[in-house]
Amino acid sequence: MADGILLERAGVPAVSICTDSFLMSARAMARTYGFPGYEFVTVPHPIASLDEEQIAGRARDVLPEVVRILGVES
Repeated sequence: MADGILLERAGVPAVSICTDSFLMSARAMARTYGFPGYEFVTVPHPIASLDEEQIAGRARDVLPEVVRILGVES
């Protein structure tokens, strides 16, 4: 979260991605950094135990949301 917020403040488009177990922490961090409306994407927890194909699947699942947040036309 912090990296995404700091990149956005520096003018670099970014989207933070965290697992749903850290949703409350992510929102609290955005508030702490003075960016309570910061949009980010969540994926189901856990991810550490997933293999490469499963991680790729999670990435494909959230890609439309990432693109929307970035404001990119597909």
